[in-house]
Amino acid sequence: MDRPVFIDKQSPEAYQALVRTSEAVRSVAADAGLDRRLVELVNLRVSQINGCAFCLHVHTRAALRAGETAQRLGVLPAWRDADLFSGAERAALALAEAATSPADLDARDAAHAEARAVFTDDQISAVLWVAVTINAFNRVSVMSRHPVPAER
Repeated sequence: MDRPVFIDKQSPEAYQALVRTSEAVRSVAADAGLDRRLVELVNLRVSQINGCAFCLHVHTRAALRAGETAQRLGVLPAWRDADLFSGAERAALALAEAATSPADLDARDAAHAEARAVFTDDQISAVLWVAVTINAFNRVSVMSRHPVPAER
């Protein structure tokens, strides 16, 4: 196969707009009172669904720096079956999955109902913006076939 086009490098102005969006979303999440670990769980779950190895690499490291545990990261793909996640984290993960596969109307409605029970409107908006933004970054990395650097 021919080498991929790194679209972030090929069109840096578009990529920088996405980076600025991400920075704004990080601020929105912090202002809404979302814990950094919860944000990273959303980033990781969406990246798992999308199969984005590069974003999984980046956000696993960020989650660990934010105080996340290896145990919870290891069971994240099966979060519904693990009693390790709080009600707020479960609601955020359901919203993230609904934002990643929005055509499933039942899942989307159930996720919103669950989120309403534990989050304010600002927090729901922030979780959804985190999910929307990481979905965009996943597509940039997957389509560019960004390599995962080996750790030393």
